[in-house]
Amino acid sequence: MDKQNAFRGTAEQEAKLKAVIDESRTTPGCLMHVLQEAQGIYGYLPIEVQTMIAEGLGISLSEVFGVATFYSQFSLKPKGKHRISVCLGTACYVKGSDKILAELEKELGIKCGECTEDGLFSIDSCRCVGACGLAPVMMIGDEVYGKLTPEMVKGIIDKYKEAEYDNH
Repeated sequence: MDKQNAFRGTAEQEAKLKAVIDESRTTPGCLMHVLQEAQGIYGYLPIEVQTMIAEGLGISLSEVFGVATFYSQFSLKPKGKHRISVCLGTACYVKGSDKILAELEKELGIKCGECTEDGLFSIDSCRCVGACGLAPVMMIGDEVYGKLTPEMVKGIIDKYKEAEYDNH
C-alpha cells in the first residue's frame, strides 16, 4: 500500500466507532447512520473502517462497501485539512476551470480525488457551486474564489501554506 493512503486510525477513533456501533446495532437500517458517524470520526471510510463496521453490525463487508460507494457523501480516500473543490459545471468549464484544476494538480503534486502526503490539501471537482457569474470558480472549505486564472492558483495555495506554518 502506498504511504499516501496508509490507514492511520487511532485507538481513540476506534473506541468512538465501537461505541456508535454498539448503540446502533439494534436499530434496523442503522448502516447509513453508522457510516456517517464513522466518516465524521475518521474523515473518510477506508477498508479497515468498513471491516470494523461490517463485523460490528454482523453484516457482510460487501454490503457496507456497496452503501459506502453508492452515496456520493461518503469518501473512501482521505481528505485534506483544506478541501479544494473546482467547479467543472458548464459556465466554469467554458471559462477555463479545467486549466485551474490542472494548475492545482501541478502545484500540489496530486491528482483530482487525492490528498497531499502531509494531509493539508485534497482536490475534488464538483458540477456547480451556484456562482456562475464568477466563473471559473473553486472553493477551499467554505471560501469561494472566482474569476480565476491559472496564474492565481499558486498565490492562493501559498496563503494557506503560510497560515499553516505560522500556526506551528
